[in-house]
Amino acid sequence: MTGPSEEAATGQSDQAQEPAAELFSEERTDSTPHPNSDAFEVQPTQVVASPNPNSGPYATPQAPAQPAYPAGQYDQNLPPLQPQQPYTGYPQQQAAPPQPAAGQQQPGPQQAGPGLPQPGRPGPNGPDDLATAHLVKQAKRTPQSGWRKALYLGTGKLVNPGESPADRRRRELIARVNQPLRGCYKIAMLSLKGGVGKTTTTTTLGSTFASLRGDRVVAVDANPDRGTLSQKIAIETTATVRHLLRDAGKITRYSDVRSYTSQGSSRLEILASEQDPAVSEAFSEDDYRRTVNLLEHFYNIVLTDCGTGLMHSAMKGVLDAADALVVVSSGSVDGARSASATLDWLEAHGYGDLVKRSVVVINSVRPKGSSVDLDKLSAHFGAKVRAVCRVPFDPHLEEGAEIELERLAGGTRLSLLELAATVADGFGGQQYR
Repeated sequence: MTGPSEEAATGQSDQAQEPAAELFSEERTDSTPHPNSDAFEVQPTQVVASPNPNSGPYATPQAPAQPAYPAGQYDQNLPPLQPQQPYTGYPQQQAAPPQPAAGQQQPGPQQAGPGLPQPGRPGPNGPDDLATAHLVKQAKRTPQSGWRKALYLGTGKLVNPGESPADRRRRELIARVNQPLRGCYKIAMLSLKGGVGKTTTTTTLGSTFASLRGDRVVAVDANPDRGTLSQKIAIETTATVRHLLRDAGKITRYSDVRSYTSQGSSRLEILASEQDPAVSEAFSEDDYRRTVNLLEHFYNIVLTDCGTGLMHSAMKGVLDAADALVVVSSGSVDGARSASATLDWLEAHGYGDLVKRSVVVINSVRPKGSSVDLDKLSAHFGAKVRAVCRVPFDPHLEEGAEIELERLAGGTRLSLLELAATVADGFGGQQYR
């Protein structure tokens, strides 16, 4: 078969014709040599037609065919074709548009204007367009403290300077405390050393949860040595955990359990232990498991105030059932050593995963600061547990009487809010038993 390319090759040697023959072989999908990209480019709007060796370069269906040039005889001085208007009737398969050369901008028709829907992407009218934040103008939040609140109230609520950074921080912590909770989350409060504020921390943490969340929170006194948890709120009943276990077969609803607990002003409920040490010593691992299995049907958060010993009968049941630990330490050297020994004992006895989910509380039980570097103390515990929180000294907590959150200092309440938010961060990552 003879074509223009053969005529252009007249007078050349047979060796020079062999490469041209390969270009027209049936095995190749590209049946004619293309010119250099800088001399002649196929535009994005051109559609490649079927090969026709008698017509030279391929012509698009929309425009008249370009003048045919013999192969290898293209004029290098010809300017590139100007971009044409897009053709709306594209066939099913078309050649992909080439990438622009270096320093050359994409042709105008190819660039979508700002705000226009892109092919293959969802249009602007989606579900988010009907969101409240998108449709309703959000009002500026009112200040809750400081000079901003004084200005807001002093002007008859006409001047609203907005929230302060402290107000925003508090609102964010409250949102973390109210994270969704699936099932029952069980928290064990531990300390090997007495007098570090473990029972007080149990009450304040539980009260913070109960006052901010809408679900039920109960604290169980599992101290075998006449625990004092029931002394932290006003007593409503003399019933104890022993009476609850005795009548477990009769309990079928929340109101039945409520008759065995006392509730404080924060809505925290307390299940007291036996006040007679001889009787409470019989509180075994099986008794604790039965107690927790009963409470988890009616409460969303169960805090257990453990004793100072790790080897008493109920401790194994407490640790096996716990979803998280809160280890309480004082700001003194001996208190820190006891808390660190508690973590080491847990790791050595197969509770390493539980230690990694733990939170250490450094509780200041003295009004004056000591010479102990609390930053180094926090760094020591931070290498072992998930988080470390500090609770400052508070005169109301030093009284040792019933605890009311409203009587706590602002700094103490904020630190307790941070502690509750830190513990609540573990709600989503644990598969509750």
